[in-house]
Amino acid sequence: MPSSNTHSSPIPFASFRRPIITIRSDQVHSEMSHISDIPNLESFQRQVSARFHDLSGVDADELLSISWIQKLLNAFISCQDEFRSILADNKALLSKPPADRIAVEYFDRAIKAMDIFNATRDGVETIRLWQRHLEIVVCALDTQQRNIAEGHIRRARKALIDLQLVMLDEKDSGSMFSQRNRSFGRKVKDHQRSSSSGTHSRSSSWSVSHNWSASKQLQSIANNLTPPKANEITATSGLAVLIFSMSFILLFVLWVLVATIPCQDRSTQVNFTIPRQYSWSTPLSYLHTRIVDESKKRDRRNSSGLMSEIYRIEKSVQQMTDMVDSVQFPLPEEVKKEVRENVDELSSICESCKTGLDPLERKLRETFRKVMSCRIEGLEFLGKATEH
Repeated sequence: MPSSNTHSSPIPFASFRRPIITIRSDQVHSEMSHISDIPNLESFQRQVSARFHDLSGVDADELLSISWIQKLLNAFISCQDEFRSILADNKALLSKPPADRIAVEYFDRAIKAMDIFNATRDGVETIRLWQRHLEIVVCALDTQQRNIAEGHIRRARKALIDLQLVMLDEKDSGSMFSQRNRSFGRKVKDHQRSSSSGTHSRSSSWSVSHNWSASKQLQSIANNLTPPKANEITATSGLAVLIFSMSFILLFVLWVLVATIPCQDRSTQVNFTIPRQYSWSTPLSYLHTRIVDESKKRDRRNSSGLMSEIYRIEKSVQQMTDMVDSVQFPLPEEVKKEVRENVDELSSICESCKTGLDPLERKLRETFRKVMSCRIEGLEFLGKATEH
């Protein structure tokens, strides 16, 4: 099903550098004073805080790398599993208002999230395509096998030009894979509880169309996501706190994925807030600050994503392009040394992609299925509850 939104003109990725997340102080009640009726809820909040504290404390070289993104998804999956377990143990509460309404709102956000998981999986495929072009360059300029001749330089130059054209197309038009009708899983029968908003970006949650927008989808997920009021917390015995926390964690993880991985139209500013009163607020705020600071430091206004490996690709491609465009024969020894260093760096990048992208794609697939299964299970229970 095609997306309902129209494709907006790309906005520079610098919009991610703005302080798009702020901390609000107008929420004065403490959720911890309302949650004693639900076992494991306080433990859930502490575990979320601990997991994101670990993610926010890594060194600069690891932050935003493929391996770090996998750890982020692992942390999310652990939170999702605990969330699902607590919901299953509190079905009676979940079926009563206002908990049923709050749960349905989360499940609506979850199905929108599936589009973003699909789109970022396409982004992984895009990086694989870049990798194949890089491998051609490495093969052409492998000084360990032979001396470099003019024909090798021409082959490397062509591969670099092709790669730059592909990357430029990605920035201008979104992923070239975005129109493929792919999915993480088979389409299954689902209870249809659509959002009341008709303006958000929506494909079918099984593929994304050419006019789909990651940034609009994120904004749709963020819309009206505010901490529960004291009376809602009391009426749900704290279940509202659990669902809000999981909703915000989902939103934040999706924001990081869109920021780091090539994704269709992901440059528009997304507005949402980190509430002050939750134990996980501090590590999420610190993590956001680090990501924004990293984007400023790298000056990646036209980057395809903040992933560390993408930064290395962009930097190395520029250096290698400058070198092959200016090279003259016979090659001086210092030029040969420069070629070897650049080829070694490209080889290292290719190896990182080769070993990291498959596990990352599997983790995206697993995360997609976890979110989908929780949604289906929750909606099935709510559907049964309304029949009695």
